[in-house]
Amino acid sequence: MTSEITWHKSTYSGQQGHCVEVSEGPTTGVRDTRHRGLAELSVPASEWTALLSTLRTN
Repeated sequence: MTSEITWHKSTYSGQQGHCVEVSEGPTTGVRDTRHRGLAELSVPASEWTALLSTLRTN
């Protein structure tokens, strides 16, 4: 069984096309919208949450 990965970008990104997309789940994926097929960064969801928390407080 193949599961489909759902990617989304921030509503703050607008329509410029220069942003990142995120797929959320047990592992969070991050990729560049201009180079979707090249690669993605995958991190445990807990690490992604910690990063976002740190960014929000600084």
